[in-house]
Amino acid sequence: MSTINLQTPEDALKLLNQLGAPPLLLQHHCLVAEAAAQIIDGLSPNLRQYVDARQVLIGAALHDVGKIVYPDEITGHGNRHEQTGYDLLIRNGVEPKLAIFCVTHAAWKQQNLTVEDLLVALADTLWKGKRIHELEELAIRHFAKLIDAEFWGIFLELDTVFQAVTERADERLGRSKAPYA
Repeated sequence: MSTINLQTPEDALKLLNQLGAPPLLLQHHCLVAEAAAQIIDGLSPNLRQYVDARQVLIGAALHDVGKIVYPDEITGHGNRHEQTGYDLLIRNGVEPKLAIFCVTHAAWKQQNLTVEDLLVALADTLWKGKRIHELEELAIRHFAKLIDAEFWGIFLELDTVFQAVTERADERLGRSKAPYA
């Protein structure tokens, strides 16, 4: 199968629709992609230059695609959708560097993740107002290492970005039509 050329989150959402994603799952992906865009937009040019924004935005728009196969995980708990989502995307011609977000969005404690992996994981938590300090600290440390900067300088910038995303959580949750807690 040839590789699908996904350039935008809208391309990813069209693919989800073609794969049979229910409206509730499509809306979740839209909201997480929206949070990812807010994160990217909030980064200073000094940090943004180290991020593949396309990967983050498309990864956010695809990360839970495996829930098409496991619809009980749309509003319930479970992780069967993670590897299944990766496999589903690969079978449908999505390049591995984009499909991997199905796994890494929930496995952010792994070693050797990219900054893009961490930003997709952050978008998937921050969109609903949830802050996971360990995840945020990993992203801050990753950026600090990338640009050879002090942790606290990066913390000040990113904490402001993360807080701005969570400030819109109630509005996003109102549009989610699901009990994401």
